[in-house]
Amino acid sequence: MAGEGEKKPAIEMVQADGADEGCVTFVLHDEDHTLGNSLRYMIMKNVDVEFCGYTITHPSESKINFRIQTRGGIPATEPLRRGLSELSDVCQHVLNTFQVSIVNEFKERQEQPME
Repeated sequence: MAGEGEKKPAIEMVQADGADEGCVTFVLHDEDHTLGNSLRYMIMKNVDVEFCGYTITHPSESKINFRIQTRGGIPATEPLRRGLSELSDVCQHVLNTFQVSIVNEFKERQEQPME
């Protein structure tokens, strides 16, 4: 547990004793449905993932319990890393597209004659 002045980790891995690496719950601190649902979608696209879901323990808490279960002995950390990476790529694409759109709109308005 983090004491005063110490920063709490952004993610924790919770695994039952004797459970394999392919069935893990990750606790994501300071997150909500925005990340939870998007990340779940990206991870479920992976064919090696058998189950992926999340819960928010209580509305007043900002943490997610994120569960991943894989097939074929693949560690659950792998689809999590891949999902985070792919989600980051998608967000970057959306940001780039938005910025280009704003620049183009600004240029169009500058080229229009004033009335």
